[in-house]
Amino acid sequence: MTKTLMVTGASKGIGLETVRRFLENDADLTTVVLVARKSDEYDQALAELEELNTRGVTLAPYYADLADREGVIALCADVARDHGNVDILVNNAGYTKPVPLQQVDFADFERTMAVNVYAPFTFVQELLHQGNQFQLIVNIASTAGINGRSGWLTYSASKAAVINMSEVMREELAIYGTRVVCISPGRTATALRRVLAPDEDPSTIMQPQDVAAVIEMLASPVGRFVDSANLVVRQ
Repeated sequence: MTKTLMVTGASKGIGLETVRRFLENDADLTTVVLVARKSDEYDQALAELEELNTRGVTLAPYYADLADREGVIALCADVARDHGNVDILVNNAGYTKPVPLQQVDFADFERTMAVNVYAPFTFVQELLHQGNQFQLIVNIASTAGINGRSGWLTYSASKAAVINMSEVMREELAIYGTRVVCISPGRTATALRRVLAPDEDPSTIMQPQDVAAVIEMLASPVGRFVDSANLVVRQ
């Protein structure tokens, strides 16, 4: 049996920890498709993952700015050509620039929606167009998408859209045997969280590996028993 996992925002945080857990614990995993912007951080993450990769799983890095929709479309075609079917897709990449309403630059609002909403939609739609049959799609939203937060307008709006989009995907794709899960983490010590709450002590909140453990559980046989319309994960 073969299994291909695809993770966006794979260079750090929840995305990187998710790849680590699957590499270490999923005996059926044969390929990991990692998507992130090109950076020294990404190169370092890939080197660390190669050291963990004692079973010879194929690690396939792709470089993309997820605000570039045409680039995402081309990437999906490359992934389908290079690796065939993606069994598990984790739409994890995120972006925000939190400022009060009066200071929101519309270009930043557009980028937030492009990365947080349009890119996950495009990955799912384009891979379906390539004939992909997903076992599981995990969309990472946020508790900020459930209750809006002052100063986080663009981020909260984008994550609310992810929650709703996931519900529709869940209903539409069930006929194909695809499970769609939306996870809304609370405060998690990621680079994105540092942008949203720069004065917060990261050691006092949930860690990326905690969320990754939930994703791993949802991908396991027991995961199908979890009501996953929007699963809140927090301390």
